[in-house]
Amino acid sequence: MNEMNTPKIDRRKKYFLVLDTETANGLDDPFVYDLGFVVADRKGNIYERHSYIIYDIFVACRDLMKTAYYAEKIPNYEIALKAKTRRLVQFSTAKKIVAEVMANYGITEVWAFNARFDRGSLNTTERWLTKSKYRYFFPYGTEICCIWAVACQTLCQQKAYFKFIQENELVAKGRVKTSAEVVYRFLHQEPDYQEEHTALEDATIELEILVKCFRQHKSIDRTPRRFPTAEVNKNYKMWKETLVGMEV
Repeated sequence: MNEMNTPKIDRRKKYFLVLDTETANGLDDPFVYDLGFVVADRKGNIYERHSYIIYDIFVACRDLMKTAYYAEKIPNYEIALKAKTRRLVQFSTAKKIVAEVMANYGITEVWAFNARFDRGSLNTTERWLTKSKYRYFFPYGTEICCIWAVACQTLCQQKAYFKFIQENELVAKGRVKTSAEVVYRFLHQEPDYQEEHTALEDATIELEILVKCFRQHKSIDRTPRRFPTAEVNKNYKMWKETLVGMEV
């Protein structure tokens, strides 16, 4: 789905992008084959939705697609392309569209759940396809913001979250699970919910998580970090110790 007809833009309003990628070629040098994003505001209103399958990877590198993390979904993409619910484009075209949308709305912030990974994946793909002639995917001056980091400072610090993940066995060796899928399960109290793991659909639920974080009215650090969960694990441990103390 690609909503390209730009609605009337309120210049008093601050818009941003929420973006997600799906990749192939492992985690060290991931190449993007699915790019999805929404244009939104802080209230969660969505103004445009975009979904692009990247020709350079999905079609031109079919052997590489065997390494896709969710390779079992490849037939679903092919069905969507035939139905024209997703658009097949060159990577350079997707980059141009992102830049144009950002310019239209005056967007300087791009949010992603694991922003460090998505930013790196897009830059890695850019450098590989252009033989490093071009090195960066986003326009100069774009601020990359991490929903995961923000969620770990807000929603995932709540006692209700600790209770939810404990009741649903979402803790592994003392480490609290804080993926977008798990946070969305908590918000909707749906322990069995599973992400689509397609870029546009994941970007849409990640926007919902971000809006919930905004509503906490806390001072938050949105800088992408490799491990934003340390404070969550620490506070979960303290919460558990408090429960034990109450039982004694």
